[in-house]
Amino acid sequence: MNQTQVSTTAEVRNPPRTCFLDFEKPLFDLEAQITDLQRQQEIKSIDYSYHIQQLRLTLLKMTNEIYQNLSAWDTVQVARHPRRPLLGDYIDLIVNDFRQLHGDRRFGDDPAIITGLGRIGRDKIMLIGHNKGKNLKEKTACNFGCANPEGYSKALQKMKLAEKFHLPIVCLIDTPGAYPGIGAEERGQAHTIALNLMEMSRLHVPTIGVVIGEGGSGGALGIGVTDRLAMLQYSYFSVISPEGCAAILWKNADQAPLAAEALKLTSKDLLQLGVIDAIIPEPLGGAHRNSYGAIRSVEEYLCQTLRAMKRGKIESLRENRYQKIRRIGQLQIRPKTP
Repeated sequence: MNQTQVSTTAEVRNPPRTCFLDFEKPLFDLEAQITDLQRQQEIKSIDYSYHIQQLRLTLLKMTNEIYQNLSAWDTVQVARHPRRPLLGDYIDLIVNDFRQLHGDRRFGDDPAIITGLGRIGRDKIMLIGHNKGKNLKEKTACNFGCANPEGYSKALQKMKLAEKFHLPIVCLIDTPGAYPGIGAEERGQAHTIALNLMEMSRLHVPTIGVVIGEGGSGGALGIGVTDRLAMLQYSYFSVISPEGCAAILWKNADQAPLAAEALKLTSKDLLQLGVIDAIIPEPLGGAHRNSYGAIRSVEEYLCQTLRAMKRGKIESLRENRYQKIRRIGQLQIRPKTP
């Protein structure tokens, strides 16, 4: 895809720039001033280039300061931003010759999880990812990225296919959680996800997971038991959403910001805890300000990781994966100070 196609894709898939978060209001005001000066420069034929340059420098400095000091709740908001690149954008830009595979051969084809064959760089891969949809019709069809049991069984079936043909598996995670509807529970939502956890831990091919937005609850874990797990800088990964946690602990979803801090769900926290293996940096101001840059960063990480994992021994994959999982959540007892 050439640069023109990339720009067109970004414009079509992203809402207008009026979408901004509360803490981004100062940035939006500065951007509006710059746009206004540029318009006045064209209309009045007056050179405002110096003033525009100064405002851009101020905007750059302010963006850097804001995003260096995001709270956990701010990070959750960035991960949910409507302009943030979705699975379809990643497929369009970094997966060559993508061929989608449908259905779980038991119940149906869940649009909330997309699976298919393709190439990233020089490597043939099996891609599995959460699909949130681009517009209201698509979002409704795929439950805003919340998959049903048939979605997770489809994912597992395609993982087994990849194992048969010795293909590495790449999972792009972006979901608030698994779909909690009555039909999903009747068809064994919890059992299906648990089966995926067990089977993914036994696969004989390299597996890589990247949280590109939201990583919520069992819905994320259903395709998240991988040899390498990375997160985009402003994504989150948690056992429960902050709102759900607040509703349980405080009986009040308004306490979500407090719950977000307690959950330690940011990429920085999870790297320190050993839950993830790497943080993929986002462009200044987040992926929603530069989708192309964020997607290319993910591509670079995937290419490097695939190349490194190909040099390892297949026989040791499962043991290394098991030991990695066992290390998560280890309790370290510090000696009492006198």
